[in-house]
Amino acid sequence: MHTSTASPLSPVPRHWRRAALAATLVLSGCGLSSAEEVGAVDTVFKFIGPDHKIVVDAYDDPKVSGVTCYVSRAKTGGIKGAFGLAEDKSDASIACRQTGVISFAGGKPLDKQEEMFSERISLVFKRLRVVRMVDAKRNTLVYLTYSDRLIEGSPQNSVTAVPVPATTPIPVK
Repeated sequence: MHTSTASPLSPVPRHWRRAALAATLVLSGCGLSSAEEVGAVDTVFKFIGPDHKIVVDAYDDPKVSGVTCYVSRAKTGGIKGAFGLAEDKSDASIACRQTGVISFAGGKPLDKQEEMFSERISLVFKRLRVVRMVDAKRNTLVYLTYSDRLIEGSPQNSVTAVPVPATTPIPVK
């Protein structure tokens, strides 16, 4: 007699789901994100596992040299946090600044709106995103951070802007 490994609610066999979970865990630990941690402060002491904290990461805009975005966000500790199983809070704050001479990669035009970075903040379904928008009328780059979920995102967001010198027009598609 053959028994199925799939539950009645899921047509995907259990061993496939386990393989997908393992692949997600491996990929999430491979350093695919280009964030550089600037610092962190502890907010809650945990006896087992890392403390809950607020981390500040720096992201250099890959298409705009001379602009760096600093994103602060909550990071869950404890046992779940140590193994990457915790779901971090949706709260995040962003501040982008001119950190050098502003230039555009190869002089290529930018999309009017484009996701710059995306980082997992829960096991599978929740992501922290940073989007760059071009305000061509004011020659300004606007950066928005927010989190989303596969089913339902969060309205919590933060925005910042970097004015580009008038002598350096922003190339837009």
